[in-house]
Amino acid sequence: MTVAGLVSALLVGLVVGALGRLVVPGRQTAPLWLTLVVGVVAALLGTILARLVGVAGAGFRFQDVLVQVGLAGVGVVLVAATAGRSDSA
Repeated sequence: MTVAGLVSALLVGLVVGALGRLVVPGRQTAPLWLTLVVGVVAALLGTILARLVGVAGAGFRFQDVLVQVGLAGVGVVLVAATAGRSDSA
């Protein structure tokens, strides 16, 4: 993983984490820091996944960022939608 990949994952994760709260309707029970952390971790996993699949190349690539945004978006939406829910009746 290159420095450009790490920096892009960090930036993408923070942006998607912040904007992801806007996607889920209603009052958010998940704290902002949690959505930011999930966004960053998912974006880092996106970088790793892109490298394993062979999509990512050296330096900053658009395909790598697309995978990061996709995984970070899914992770943030899942956390924001399920945080604070109780399954007990």
